[in-house]
Amino acid sequence: MRRIEVSPRDVAASRFAISPVVETMHALWVLSGRMPAGALQPWVARAREPYRNLRAASPQLRALAALMRKGGYNADFVAPPPSGVNTSFEAEVDQITATPLAQARDEIARNLEGVARPSDEVMAILDGPDVVTALAEALQLVWREIIAPDWPRFHAILERDVVQRAGRLATYGWAAALEDLHPKIAWRDDAIEIQHDGEPEHYRLDGRGLLLMPSVFAPQVVAYLEDFWPYALVYPARGTAAPVFTADSSALARLIGRSRARILLELATPATTSQLAARLTLSLGATGDHLAALRAAGLIVGTRTGRTVRYHRTSLGDALVSP
Repeated sequence: MRRIEVSPRDVAASRFAISPVVETMHALWVLSGRMPAGALQPWVARAREPYRNLRAASPQLRALAALMRKGGYNADFVAPPPSGVNTSFEAEVDQITATPLAQARDEIARNLEGVARPSDEVMAILDGPDVVTALAEALQLVWREIIAPDWPRFHAILERDVVQRAGRLATYGWAAALEDLHPKIAWRDDAIEIQHDGEPEHYRLDGRGLLLMPSVFAPQVVAYLEDFWPYALVYPARGTAAPVFTADSSALARLIGRSRARILLELATPATTSQLAARLTLSLGATGDHLAALRAAGLIVGTRTGRTVRYHRTSLGDALVSP
């Protein structure tokens, strides 16, 4: 059991973030078969062959894959902690390429301790003077060819999770924010408890707060409790799976139309027009028209915060989608 003790100051100091680079690394774990695909199985099925082709053609990508160590230390510099929810991939890559060579060498050496030696081709890259640039280029290749086309949809899922969970943390505290994070994580006696195999581990936030990062690729909670990173939890984002049409929801689609039924199902969690458009691959105009119709029918309402309007189902909308 990992136990992270939390003080009252840690609520204010905690923050949420979204990292394109960390998500790219998690995608590599899934595409390589080292982590289960979970709700993204259809996407992984489409992306796996392009990934294999990229890996076959890129020794830099094979070198990056050699550092993906399950159950052990993974070099920190290739996945730096993000600064916010709208950090760009390019900004994170700039942070990676600024890594001093000595730091990169130390982390790579630690990463490879106790594992089989990679091929001579891979070791030539990992031991080379341009290793930081080479690994950054591998990340850029995967991002450009595989992740970026679907990033607007992924980001919409992540952003929506952040908005909902951050609101629950600020309003109701840790227990409410963590209650559905993952079956292996719980709030108990002023501490976050994470089930894991191994000896008990104890940590204290001491007012530093916790970095919380939703992921569309991570199948379980991953705790970052190293000195290089702020203490952080990566957790599966809500709403990653596409809406499932049951017999009841198919009847709903016949009643109000498939797109409006999909929107109504999605609004189990509040969302903006742009988030829904990205999530459901609809145009902004079409999404706005559907929202207007659902709102006029009394099935949803919108709540404005600043310039943002988030929609959620009314009790009538809930009743309509209930089996």
